[in-house]
Amino acid sequence: MTASRVLVLNSGSSSVKYQLLDMADRSRLASGLVERIGEETSRLVHEPLSGPGAPAGRRERLGPIADHGAALKAVAAELAADGMGLDSPELAAVGHRVVHGGTRFTRPTVIDDEVLAEIRSLIPLAPLHNPANVTGIEVARSLRADLPQVAVFDTAFHATMPEHVARYAIDAATADAYSIRRYGFHGTSHAYVSRATARLLGKPVEDVNVIVLHLGNGASASAVRGGVCVETSMGLTPLEGLVMGTRSGDVDPAVVFHLARVGGFSVDEIDSLLNKKSGLLGMCGDNDMREVLRRAGEGDEAASLAFAAYVHRLKKYIGAYAAVLGRVDAVTFTAGVGENAHQVREAAIDGLAVLGLVLDPEANAARSAEPRLVSAEHARVAVAVVPTDEELEIATQAYALVTD
Repeated sequence: MTASRVLVLNSGSSSVKYQLLDMADRSRLASGLVERIGEETSRLVHEPLSGPGAPAGRRERLGPIADHGAALKAVAAELAADGMGLDSPELAAVGHRVVHGGTRFTRPTVIDDEVLAEIRSLIPLAPLHNPANVTGIEVARSLRADLPQVAVFDTAFHATMPEHVARYAIDAATADAYSIRRYGFHGTSHAYVSRATARLLGKPVEDVNVIVLHLGNGASASAVRGGVCVETSMGLTPLEGLVMGTRSGDVDPAVVFHLARVGGFSVDEIDSLLNKKSGLLGMCGDNDMREVLRRAGEGDEAASLAFAAYVHRLKKYIGAYAAVLGRVDAVTFTAGVGENAHQVREAAIDGLAVLGLVLDPEANAARSAEPRLVSAEHARVAVAVVPTDEELEIATQAYALVTD
């Protein structure tokens, strides 16, 4: 029997998301979430997906789960109950989402002690994410020491940015000493969606230039030329770029100095302000786009202003990336807001006919879970909606590495 299954783990500070996929037919066998790890109110939701040989039926378990070790053991038990446990000979690898790979990791990598130590050394670049990613790797390795564990990095897809794009215009010695440069994030999503857009257009990836707009609570844009990222909106951290749910996106760096000198803010307070209390939430009190749209539709001035700022930033990046690429074949919306908020797509594309972008209002307003074009037939540049699948992308990369 050929091992063709990959377990994808996304370990957060107090959660573990997981999916089990069979790469023989790219099917999803099970998915789930463990949340509130370390609390009395921990919750595990496990959903084996219906299909040949796979039981169906969502299961939920409530009660304390002490740590990530207990969480992954609970996940393993749920999978085993469905005949898909970690001891299965059909399991080819575990694929781990790792947020920051620095300049060292620019492709998926099989994890050994040295690689794990290097991922740990990158914690200062991603203090909120890499520690949890490391914990997930350590626990998974302890459960199946013989199984290949593969790290797939959020930053890797953006490592192809030219040096003049990745560099900040600050003192070079200081930048090098502290690894200050633009890394970019959401890379697995941008990689998957840019290739899926080429398939939707019926063209080879190498022939397609696409602007990808990954719009969720976190949001980022990328310019992808022939399958290769040449620019992205996030930088050293996920704070730079678009207006997001709770993050400010682009802001004059002197705002930080002003808050410290005039407002007496500490570094930690400024960090919290820009990352957790800004964006849509900071401007109108809601970070859920659905609520912002509802309030704006009722004439709420704060919500209307926040929406206008959000859309204006999108337009700026679309225009900038059109200039970077020179020729654009498609602008593609993805992730929770990008896939579901037709009002955001409409507002972002409105007025961009000069760039060849024109929507079909009826197609744009129609809901669908499938990749689709929402541009007018006469439009010079396609506008697409492509549901992202970061877990499938991680599984694909991990499986290709261990079976190469």
